[in-house]
Amino acid sequence: MPIAVGFMFTGIVIGYLLRNISLLRNTEKTITCTILLLLFIIGISIGSNKSIINNLPHFGWQAVILAFLSTCGSVFASWMVLKLFFKKGGKA
Repeated sequence: MPIAVGFMFTGIVIGYLLRNISLLRNTEKTITCTILLLLFIIGISIGSNKSIINNLPHFGWQAVILAFLSTCGSVFASWMVLKLFFKKGGKA
């Protein structure tokens, strides 16, 4: 985990230093495609793991509940940020 956090912060620093390069400003589509590719590869990895597939009925509902509650928490936190930090009319 510390390695992943280190990579993230290194990317933040490099992105900040190179923020004026026009090619790097239009990365939204590339990031979206990369995330979708990573999710696809994770799905392949999970689907090919016999242990996970065989135990899916045991922890499948727990995963569904955890995903649902995580989504609800994220939506609630986003709503709170919107209400606390942004006023009507789109001005902060």
